[in-house]
Amino acid sequence: MTLSFEIVHPIVQALCAGLFTWSLTALGASIVFFFKSPKKTFMDAMLGYASGVMIAASYWSLLSPAIQMASQLNMNVILMVSFGFLSGGFVLFSGDLFFSNFQKNTSSDRKRSLMLMFSMTLHNIPEGLAVGIGFGSLMFELEGATLASACLLALGIGLQNFPEGTAVSVPLLREGVSRKKAFFYGQLSGAVEPLAAVAGALMVLQIQRILPFMLSFAAGAMIYVVVEELIPESQTNHRKDYMALFTLFGFITMMILDISFS
Repeated sequence: MTLSFEIVHPIVQALCAGLFTWSLTALGASIVFFFKSPKKTFMDAMLGYASGVMIAASYWSLLSPAIQMASQLNMNVILMVSFGFLSGGFVLFSGDLFFSNFQKNTSSDRKRSLMLMFSMTLHNIPEGLAVGIGFGSLMFELEGATLASACLLALGIGLQNFPEGTAVSVPLLREGVSRKKAFFYGQLSGAVEPLAAVAGALMVLQIQRILPFMLSFAAGAMIYVVVEELIPESQTNHRKDYMALFTLFGFITMMILDISFS
């Protein structure tokens, strides 16, 4: 089976890898089917855990690769990463203002869920591009480009996507969305990865120039929604010290995954 995958065109390999990472997002989102009537303490703990996951992913999955790639491309690392990070946060800030204009028709929980899904989708686009670049690089025999390294990258991103799918679907379930809809929207945040992976493989040489910005952009968007929405909501629990511990647990989980598969 490994040999069969080796002879497949790199673009098809990238598509398969993108579908794999998407499937693990869906698997993480499916956790909502195992709840009967989630209690506030449990849901707050999950929000805290999701916050830790997103904070760690923002650095190890996004900012750190962006810094390394910008350096390799002889860019102004500080300028590129800072501008991308602030741009991502500003887009979420603008989205917050936009949703605030519809506060009468949109609950604060729904606004938070929409922002979370939007930021996670932004996070998945550069990850999909990164997977595509890993496989697309095989066409050009770029330095360090191997099938094993590309597959390892896809595996690492896929494992990260599991808790990210949960991070989107669980808050939706909390606000009263049905299990099926919560699952649908949770997996939908990862649906962009197969498309982004193919795009990354097709544009591997050109996309490298803007990938550091896109990675930083996604990181800024994620940090904004964590600070603005997720942590404050989890801290409304009367056991807020325990909620803080779950944030640490989420951070450690994602940190271990990123370091192990980097």
